Amino acid sequence: MGNCIPFLNKETKSLPIDTIFKLPSPLPNWPSGTGEFGSGYIDLGGLKVYQIVTFNKVWAIDKGGPENLGATFYEPSPIPDGFSMFGCYCQPNNKPLFGWVLAGKDNVGEILKNPIDYTLVWSSESSKFKNKNINDHGYIWLPIPPEGYKALGHVVTTSPEKPALDKIQCVRSDLTDELEVESWVWGQGTTSKVNGINVHSVRPRERGVKAQGVSVGTFLARITSDKDDESNKTLSLACLKNTKFSTFSSMPNLSQIQALFDQYSPIIHFHPKEKYLPSSVNWYFANGALLYQKGQESNPSTIEPNGSNLPQDGPNDGAYWLDLPIDEKGREKAIKGDLLNSEVYLHIKPMLGATFTDIAVWIFYPFNGPGTAKLGLVDVPFGKIGEHVGDWEHVTLRISNFNGVLYKVYVSQHSGGTWLDAPQVEFQNGSNKVVVYSSLNGHAIYHKPGLVLQGGGDIGIRNDTAKSNLVLDCRKNYSIVAAENLEIIAPAWLNYTRQWGPKLSYRLGDEVKKIESSSKGNSKGAFEKLVKVLPNEVYGEEGPTGPKLKGNWNGDEV
Repeated sequence: MGNCIPFLNKETKSLPIDTIFKLPSPLPNWPSGTGEFGSGYIDLGGLKVYQIVTFNKVWAIDKGGPENLGATFYEPSPIPDGFSMFGCYCQPNNKPLFGWVLAGKDNVGEILKNPIDYTLVWSSESSKFKNKNINDHGYIWLPIPPEGYKALGHVVTTSPEKPALDKIQCVRSDLTDELEVESWVWGQGTTSKVNGINVHSVRPRERGVKAQGVSVGTFLARITSDKDDESNKTLSLACLKNTKFSTFSSMPNLSQIQALFDQYSPIIHFHPKEKYLPSSVNWYFANGALLYQKGQESNPSTIEPNGSNLPQDGPNDGAYWLDLPIDEKGREKAIKGDLLNSEVYLHIKPMLGATFTDIAVWIFYPFNGPGTAKLGLVDVPFGKIGEHVGDWEHVTLRISNFNGVLYKVYVSQHSGGTWLDAPQVEFQNGSNKVVVYSSLNGHAIYHKPGLVLQGGGDIGIRNDTAKSNLVLDCRKNYSIVAAENLEIIAPAWLNYTRQWGPKLSYRLGDEVKKIESSSKGNSKGAFEKLVKVLPNEVYGEEGPTGPKLKGNWNGDEV
């Protein structure tokens, strides 16, 4: 992003956005292929798009938005010959500069057209919300598209004069898709709930391995009110659509996927007190895991190391479940896992209309340990609450198919998770390998060590993470178990669609009463309050299902 002119405010100290983020290590030349991956360009079906990552600053404001640090608006530059801008880029000033927008080239004619006019969405000149330099004004314009076309972004200027009509291009409607608000970028307050101008990043409304919607990288600017009904509001912009999606021509081939994983493969740190470590699925099966069938509980079956005798597909109807070995020695061995020979499992997903590749990295744990409650200054062990057999967690790497750059990382946390932009990620010793941390007993994944409370205030479930000598380098032992664009023979266990653990074998109410009876004074009241708001997954009433039954298998992370 060397052509970018960062925002410099002489009256204030340097801001995070003054720094241009780059991955710690230069990227290699990706292996060659017959498709578009890594070429810089993707053909969406007559519309060729290019991902621009360098910018010129247009205007900045020094207040409002996250941390009240303001935001900066940019134009993509340089734009390749024959290509046109779809809109400007905006980013809050509390983060290092790291973004992109698409530019487009019409390869068949009549796909792109100039807008017929512009509407002024907002200007600092007409607002009481101004820079310290009252003569430094910004204007945000909405293109008005011709009939049958859609606008994809805004133009930002420092002049009250309307932009030239050929400044930006609108796209024929059949090559666009509906979008939705993603995250708040800037506004007149320090939250998006403040009435007035609000700027959001946007993304396709429909996202998943079959969805054609393509993010453009632009922003949506609106004058909002607390009376607005967001669910029924028609947004003024659209995103693109990849009508060549089914060809997967922009997706990486096998050798390119391997090179990408070599570059970004996660390093997972486990807490030094972790007792319940991961293993390969084959190790778990070979070390005595059992398959149970409803009505034949007294006669469980051993499982072949490759899972070949597991029931395949079908509904999760409670007819089958897995459990630990029956004998005590075998159980103790199984629940500890086998970190040294652990294996991770990759699912390769086309996302955002196959302009990005998601590498979902699945980690299996034979056992999920009990939780611990933090009640103010007091920690209370949760007994058996939180324990369950079989635990699946994952990290997802979102990589641009234009250039192979890692843009986002998703870390799963119980039934949800968190997206991180690349500048928020820790990398391993000057490499591009992503470092993450698995929480003690529960295995929720976080991007930095420390304590995260699942609850409110100083009352909640502890999620403790720390660096230790217990480390899983995901690159050392992995297999690709599914890829939408490749012919992969899936392991039998992937198509096992029942539970990976039994239903709870103890009375949950009795466990809660035990903890309540051992709590005293303020701790007891705090515990009673916590029990009322505990998420269902903490109770661990049933073992989890496998990766293929998770909503993010075919959809986006949530």
